[in-house]
Amino acid sequence: MFTPINTSLGALLLFQGSSGLLFHNGAVFGISSLLSGCAFNPSRDNVPIIAGLISGLVPVYWLAPSLIPSYPTQPDSWVSAAATMGVGFLLGWGTKNGRGCTSGHMLCGISRLSPRSFIATAVFFTTALLTANFVNGGSNIPSCNGVPCYVPVYPSTSELGFMGGAVMLAAITNFFIVPNIEKSDTSRIAFAYVAGLEFGLGLLISGMADSAKVLGFFAFLTDPSRFDPSLALIILFGIGPSLFAYIKQKPGQSLEKGKRSADPTLAESWRLPTATVGDIDWRFVAGAAAFGVAWGLRGVCPGPAILRTALQPVWGLATMGGYMLGNLF
Repeated sequence: MFTPINTSLGALLLFQGSSGLLFHNGAVFGISSLLSGCAFNPSRDNVPIIAGLISGLVPVYWLAPSLIPSYPTQPDSWVSAAATMGVGFLLGWGTKNGRGCTSGHMLCGISRLSPRSFIATAVFFTTALLTANFVNGGSNIPSCNGVPCYVPVYPSTSELGFMGGAVMLAAITNFFIVPNIEKSDTSRIAFAYVAGLEFGLGLLISGMADSAKVLGFFAFLTDPSRFDPSLALIILFGIGPSLFAYIKQKPGQSLEKGKRSADPTLAESWRLPTATVGDIDWRFVAGAAAFGVAWGLRGVCPGPAILRTALQPVWGLATMGGYMLGNLF
């Protein structure tokens, strides 16, 4: 169902987590590379973020458990486990060769006006849209129990209080507390965890962690009754503020009169992607398309997959096994 308030507040948390990591730690919030880094090259630059993202489940579970998605059942046979692993392989191979996923390209890349991210997003979004609607006759897209999925539903008072409180705490932390912290490795690592926590909460509250809502967003192409427009608000309240902040502060760019933008709040330098459109090759396009197929089949990308793994370990074992295998090719 359409959740305008939940998704808008969740998108603001996604903005806080991703922009906070950029402006305070000087790094891009690309979950696919962070996840692969945790597996193959763990460091203080990736482990705290993934740990924080998973930790987002804790306050939601205790204070607003209704915000945790109702996932499909876990694999109950070797056939279903193999199919789940296959989708995980597409996720891993696709995000490795496409150099990112919905977080790195769509949320962070578009807000940084990266031409490569515009191209990657166009490829994987189009592929996911076609896959969701035309593979298996669109049967993967859920209905809403006889009610049009575009009918809005609103949070309870307790849910609204929790979500509003999370957004305010994130804003206070990012805009008032962190700028007054002494620059050091310890503070940078601590904020990496906080940024991951903010992002994890954003995925859960916005509905990005709910595969049914993601697939419902793709339904506008063939079945309007199953169309859930919630995720369009990610563009407005997630990408929009990030784009405004990037244009205003111009991180890592040269400014007028030979000046450069200020260094990150907690880090010594910027760590931004340097590849250009000239670096795009067939593997980049094929990787973005492969990720789009996986996203369109199951409505899951790496960030939500991490959260679902914590809640459904059997599903996670198959998906993450395939994901890591895909990263090896």
